[in-house]
Amino acid sequence: MNYSFFIAKKVAAAGEQSFARVIIRIAVIAIALSITVMICATALVSGFKREISSKIFGFWGHIHITNASVYENLLEESWLTKKQDFYPYLDTLGRVPYLEDQKIFGRRFKRMRLTNGGVRHIQVYAFKGGIIKAKDEIEGIFLKGVGRDFDWQFLSQYLVAGRPIRMQDSVASNEILISRTTANRLKVDVGDVFRVHFVQNGEQLKRSFKICGIYKTGLEEYDRQFALVDIRKIQQLLGWTEDQVAGFEVFLDDINDLKPLSEAIYYNHIPKELYAETIRQKFPGIFNWLDLQNINEVVILSLMVIVAIINMITALMILIFERTNMIGVLKSMGARNWGIRRIFLYYAAYIILSGLFWGNLLGITLCLLQKYFKFIRLDEENYYLSYAPIHFNLWSILALNAGTLLVTLLFLIIPSYLVSRISPVKAIRFD
Repeated sequence: MNYSFFIAKKVAAAGEQSFARVIIRIAVIAIALSITVMICATALVSGFKREISSKIFGFWGHIHITNASVYENLLEESWLTKKQDFYPYLDTLGRVPYLEDQKIFGRRFKRMRLTNGGVRHIQVYAFKGGIIKAKDEIEGIFLKGVGRDFDWQFLSQYLVAGRPIRMQDSVASNEILISRTTANRLKVDVGDVFRVHFVQNGEQLKRSFKICGIYKTGLEEYDRQFALVDIRKIQQLLGWTEDQVAGFEVFLDDINDLKPLSEAIYYNHIPKELYAETIRQKFPGIFNWLDLQNINEVVILSLMVIVAIINMITALMILIFERTNMIGVLKSMGARNWGIRRIFLYYAAYIILSGLFWGNLLGITLCLLQKYFKFIRLDEENYYLSYAPIHFNLWSILALNAGTLLVTLLFLIIPSYLVSRISPVKAIRFD
């Protein structure tokens, strides 16, 4: 029979009547608040990164295939033919094997793995910069030309007025989809017509466009610069044929497959004169900013674990001093120091588990309230989102609980050493 566990249960049952009950409750509250903050912080950081990344990838795609000579400039007016062996069949590419670098105990080795998914969609695009003039207002703009293969699933959820562009069979559509930022600055709305001025080969060109819809992604940096039009309009302005495009946008099933799939596409599926580059490589600034959120998360989690450890060490020491008589009796009956120490470690585990239970209940409840009612609002112009996003990951929550329990108990092993310093004779006479 495990007498340490048995006695720990009895001590825990009698704990409510002891003078240390206030300290125990404080320890439970500290653990609960710590795990609550950790769950909320993890869910917020994960949700924030997920929402921002999905907006960027949804607008630009995950991978761009362009001419290798101009891959540094997204808006370079250089063309390639869309009559490629991989188009449009690249979207049939499924899971691919790749070598993953891993480091264990300071040693690096490679392990063969499969990607979580494959290519979901591929579409063509083209760009042309111009100047919009409407109602005595002037605004610089980049027109992004999209074709019939354009996936409207992402942008449709951000339409705040109007509808997507209707592609006609015979002629290029003169419809345009602009952002709410651009519409407000130009003081225009759905149904209005304005002119866009272009410069091509030293000549000034004018084209009229009718606003068919207005979108708002919250990415102000991109919303105020880009509008969507029929790709054939861009081709006409640039003097291209309908088979000439600026490049291809590739969308993946899983963002975590970005690097292995981009390498697989570059080395195995496109000709050597073309280049495949991820949007993360094209726009490193915003992704570096997102990566900084990981540092904030680590700092918050570390501080909360330290708070939990300090409170539990204090509670454990008080429990040991309170049970000095019991320790002396157990030692006089032949109990070993480690067996007595385990009694208090079991009791500490009970306190930690109680705190974890209430902390999980509170943390998950707060996150669910934020997820469905969005009571924490953000400045969309600075944070790209109008509310604090929440994303739950079951494994992350389980890891937080298991990590807090194990790390706290490991740190409690040292103060439990006080048990071995107590003399049985003095402890029995201790009052």
